[in-house]
Amino acid sequence: MIVTYSPSKDDKLTPAQIEAIERAKKLPPVFDEDSPALTPAMEKGLLVSAAQRNRLMKTKQA
Repeated sequence: MIVTYSPSKDDKLTPAQIEAIERAKKLPPVFDEDSPALTPAMEKGLLVSAAQRNRLMKTKQA
């Protein structure tokens, strides 16, 4: 079972949560069979699609 939590703008992080986030930022990514590392071609495709998405989002907001 997956439980998700979406904080609201009024929620405040505890010092322990902030410390956990700071430690997690320093950890390297872990790749396994379910989430392998991206090849250079896959990374390029991801960047191109993200740029397209951002352009579409910008035009929808205007």
